[in-house]
Amino acid sequence: MAYDVTGRLHEIFDEQQVSEKFRKREFVLEVQDGQYPEHIKFQMVQDKTSLIDPFKMGDEVKVTFNLRGRGFNKNGQMLYFTNLEAWKIEPAGAANYGGGGGQQQSAPRPTAQNQNPTLRAQPSAAPIASDDDNDLPF
Repeated sequence: MAYDVTGRLHEIFDEQQVSEKFRKREFVLEVQDGQYPEHIKFQMVQDKTSLIDPFKMGDEVKVTFNLRGRGFNKNGQMLYFTNLEAWKIEPAGAANYGGGGGQQQSAPRPTAQNQNPTLRAQPSAAPIASDDDNDLPF
């Protein structure tokens, strides 16, 4: 399943040749989430490592990515890791919903920003019952 998130490029790392057949490149996206920004690290692999070349730190971008997880056995103990694997990067203002000028609004899609919304306490509509209204024996 693909996710997308919009944020500001905070850091871009050099490409790493991990093995003869595997290369990767990482970058950090600063995403506003409430009062404090989140710094989220993504990776691009193989032929996708050059996707970030047209951008520079400070650019506002939209990143489309897959959530990847793997396990491996190290000395008899299972260890797990998770990666956010970016496969598309575009300017945040890219008009992919058609239409003319100005900022476009779209219907909500599954995104990293709204997949797990922050829970907020809601005031109760009903008043709290006093002991006189309570039928419980304790």
